[in-house]
Amino acid sequence: QVQLVESGGGSVQSGGSLRLSCSASEYASCMGWFRQAPGKEREGVATWDDWGGTTYAGSVRGRFTISRENGKKLLYLQMNNLKPEDTAMYYCVAVSGGCSVSWRPLDFPYWGQGTQVTVST
Repeated sequence: QVQLVESGGGSVQSGGSLRLSCSASEYASCMGWFRQAPGKEREGVATWDDWGGTTYAGSVRGRFTISRENGKKLLYLQMNNLKPEDTAMYYCVAVSGGCSVSWRPLDFPYWGQGTQVTVST
């Protein structure tokens, strides 16, 4: 059982930056970030796969950067040039055995409690 704890959310104005952190209790080869806005489904934001590299959703590519500590139990999401449409609860996720291609929420058995990101105009 991998326990995940996120931190770093907050409120910023459009164009601002935030850095999310996720601490894992155990190593998992694939870690990533999902988000869920009010009234919308959860969507994948970015993943880090020790076997397959990084992947980004098209809506955040070029603005967000996912990274991982050498010890591999810390995951980060640097979010730059934030937009109001980035407002959501952000969740850290993990799975052993590599990231799935489909990015379905059910493909990730481990979830953190979430951290809120709010971007105002």
